[in-house]
Amino acid sequence: MNTYALTAYESNGEKILDENITASNDSEAKQRGEARLAELNMQEKTHRLTSPKGQLLLFHR
Repeated sequence: MNTYALTAYESNGEKILDENITASNDSEAKQRGEARLAELNMQEKTHRLTSPKGQLLLFHR
């Protein structure tokens, strides 16, 4: 399992979410990240999901 970083921000730059997601691959991590954002109703907030290698898997501004 790999650890991915999911963060979300308010429009003023305040960090409102900073969580780790564990997944076996990038595709699974992306699905889990999208589901977590939907669960918290943060899909329209600025957010990003990065892989352990630093790759940007999800981004919304």
